[in-house]
Formats: sequence, C-alpha cells, structure tokens
Amino acid sequence: MNAYFEPQRQEYIFPIDSQAFKTCHASNICKMQNNELAAAWFAGEKEGSDDIAIWYARTEQGEWLTPQKVAHDKQEPHWNPVLYQKSDGEVLLFYKVGRKISEWYTNLRKSSDFGQSFSNSEELVRGDRGGRGPVRCKVITLSDGSMLAGTSVETGIWTAYADRSTDGGKTWYKSNSIQIPVEYHGECTAMGSGIKVSEQSFYGRGVIQPTLWETTGKVHMLLRSTEGKIYRADSEDYGMTWGAAYATELPNNNSGIDVVRCDDGLLVLCMNPIGVNWGARTPIILMISTDDGATWEKEMILEEIPGEYSYPAIIAAGDQLYVTYTYDRKTIKFWQLKRKENK
Repeated sequence: MNAYFEPQRQEYIFPIDSQAFKTCHASNICKMQNNELAAAWFAGEKEGSDDIAIWYARTEQGEWLTPQKVAHDKQEPHWNPVLYQKSDGEVLLFYKVGRKISEWYTNLRKSSDFGQSFSNSEELVRGDRGGRGPVRCKVITLSDGSMLAGTSVETGIWTAYADRSTDGGKTWYKSNSIQIPVEYHGECTAMGSGIKVSEQSFYGRGVIQPTLWETTGKVHMLLRSTEGKIYRADSEDYGMTWGAAYATELPNNNSGIDVVRCDDGLLVLCMNPIGVNWGARTPIILMISTDDGATWEKEMILEEIPGEYSYPAIIAAGDQLYVTYTYDRKTIKFWQLKRKENK
C-alpha cells in the first residue's frame, strides 16, 4: 500500500463540538483558481430535519476559516452540496431542497469572488422535482468544454442519469436512464442497519449517485448500489447516451463513493470496502487503477477505527490529491496527499 501517494496533511475542517449544529454530512470540495480550497456540507439537528442547511468553509493562506451557513432557503431539509468553478472564475454551489428525497429539487447560488460571498438562490431547472444537475459528486469538465454531472432519482427502482450542459450551467440535458435488473416491492432494504440516514433512504433498490471520469470523449461512471457491489456504466459520446450498468468486483455498502482521474490517467477511488447493503461505513480507503478502472488495488487506509466515515469527495490538482468525508457525523475530515516522484 501507499505506492502512489504520501500524506501531507490531515485535519478536521472544524473541531468536534465547535459548531451550533449537532450533525453534519455529505461534504464536497473544490480547489479555486486562486489556489485556495472550499468545502461545503449539510448540517443541523439530524439528517432530514427542517433545520438542515448548507454550510461552507474556505481556506485563507491554506488555513480553514470558521464555517458559515450559506443556504437555508426555506424550512425544509437541504442536502448534498456540490461546488464547481467555471473557467471564467465563477463558482457555482448546487444543492438539493425538499422533505422527500424522491421530490427534492436543485437550487443554485453563484460567487464571483472565489467563494467569499454567494448570490441569492435560483432553481437549476425550473419546475423539476426529483433533482436535476449533480446529485452528490462533483461536476466534471469534459474535453469538449461541456459540464457533466451525475444525477439520480430515488423512487422505488433507483435510477441514475447524466446531466450535461454546454453553456456554463444555464441549461441542462438529461441522458437516458441507467438502471440495473432488480425487483422492488415497497419493502425496507435496511436489514436492521444502524446507519443514521433519513428513514425514507431505506426504501428502494438500484443504483444512485454516479461519480464520473473521462478518457478522451469516452465517459465512465461508478455507481453506489443496493446490491453489495459498485456498478459501472460507459458512454461513447461525451455522456449524452449510456450503455447498461454492470457490476464490478468492487464491494459497496450502499453508501457514497467518489473517483478522480489524475492528469496521467491514474484513477483514485475513495470508498468503504464493505459488500453488504446498508453495511458498516468503516473502514474508508483509497483504491487506485492504472487501466481505466478495469482492475483496482488498495492504496491507503484513511480510517479503520469503528465509526461512520462516509460520503467522500476527492479531487486532484497537479501532483496533489484532496479528500474530504463525513467523520462520525461530528465534523468533516480533510486529507491532502502528494504523488510520489517515482510514480
């Protein structure tokens, strides 16, 4: 292990029990063009409660500043923020709003000052219910200049899509649906799990929350699933249409994953290596692939003491790798890693 990366820094974005909220989850991270970092997550009394809002922190000269509440548009739970910086420097903050996951919608705020302040909210796709745009993982910029987001809908048979924008996020075009051949009869799939999620999350079956990478026009996604394994789907046309999803050999506990492609094509995946539906969210590890995701090797264990370490976000910039994830619902953990010179 540790063949490709060496840790440079690991820390909590904010100290445990230092904030007004009791629980936090679902972080996302972005490196700005000014070389500072920004992270966002949702937080409040408990997942799914009406006080759950979007919180945000950024670095100044490399040090994390005090978190700020940046979005609570109405007295309903907010979910799954995603940060993205456009080539012109504008920062976009996407997030979900709604009491029912199956009926939530995506709001958007913008920043023109590297995330120091954000605009008022607007709906990403007016009238949408189900959640267009990014559902949890980062938006990627494709080689043709378009933006691509992995999205999904949780209604009985969980279904994934890709949402594509060619005008900087003003309009979005949804791909064909991506499903797996499962049956669902309205039953709870939790199997006595103690995971602290909204109760409605325990109902449904299929694949959700795609994480994306591109290999010269061909785009690929890995998907969270209820079936004990990570699934994959592939596109030959910049994410406009997709083939059928198929199981990989990577285990999945029906929790979030995230993958990033480094400049030389190396893939790095952050995940919980547990092949049980609603299984434990520990350990959390990094996996690497040198063959575009055909095979994977363990690179590093980030956490292995029992707890909840989940919903990772991972980005790469040059020889640096940045990771955030939920740390026991008490804080957001941050890692910075550097590529080894001989790798």
